[in-house]
Amino acid sequence: MNRARWVRADDAGSADDAGSAVVEFLAVTLLLLVPIVYLVLVLGRLQAATFAAEGAAREAGRAFTTAVEPDVGGRLAVSAVQLALSDQGFVAVDAASALGLECSTDPCLTPGSSVRVRVAFDVDLPLVPSFVRSAVPLSVPVAAEHVAPVARFAGVG
Repeated sequence: MNRARWVRADDAGSADDAGSAVVEFLAVTLLLLVPIVYLVLVLGRLQAATFAAEGAAREAGRAFTTAVEPDVGGRLAVSAVQLALSDQGFVAVDAASALGLECSTDPCLTPGSSVRVRVAFDVDLPLVPSFVRSAVPLSVPVAAEHVAPVARFAGVG
């Protein structure tokens, strides 16, 4: 009689637990996989932003220091920043407000001087609803600096 009880208990337990391992595996996988995928998306976006900022600062410095006048150089630098940012998908960033130029001498393009270029902008976290953004700022500031030398023999010629 004891044996019959054990058989019935085993049969009843296996029928109730059928498929629960699959459900538990799926639940744990979703709980772990969704945050990891989101982390990869965020890190990829931030890496693209830093790459864009570095390239924008470097190219804006080159464009500014090779210009014949500071006004023309400023326009060329803004165009270079806009191109570098849009290349990485940051078309909504205003290039003129993201760019900062600081000359080491006055006048600005004096041969042998240098120009410090700073590109800074905020990167919004992806897939965050707008109602959450209005309550809590969900962006990461990204900035890059580059010092571009003005050629010693610029304007000689």
